[in-house]
Amino acid sequence: MSEPVNANSSYFKHHVFFCLNERPADEPRGDCLRHGALDGWAHTKQAVGALKLKGVRINKAGCLDRCEHGPVCVVYPDNVWYNYVDASDLDEIVTEHLQHGRVVERLMIDKQTEA
Repeated sequence: MSEPVNANSSYFKHHVFFCLNERPADEPRGDCLRHGALDGWAHTKQAVGALKLKGVRINKAGCLDRCEHGPVCVVYPDNVWYNYVDASDLDEIVTEHLQHGRVVERLMIDKQTEA
């Protein structure tokens, strides 16, 4: 008989999804694609590869429904949502969170909305 599945286990240590959704130009919530999300995804994928981080997967996603905070990415299984402005923000997420396991609180969406 096989072992029971552990619902808390994850195949990847960190699985990062980048919203690449595009909305009509007049959409008041905006969208991530127009705010550089594709470049952000590509930069992060390259940075993770350069560091040879094991157990880290960087994926594209459709709408993650956090449009007003765009561009956004989410790190699972930690359920940490980030807004980023430029490559240096993404580098900080890669080195601090993905490499060393320390959440970058200043870039967390939920922390930004609490302030």
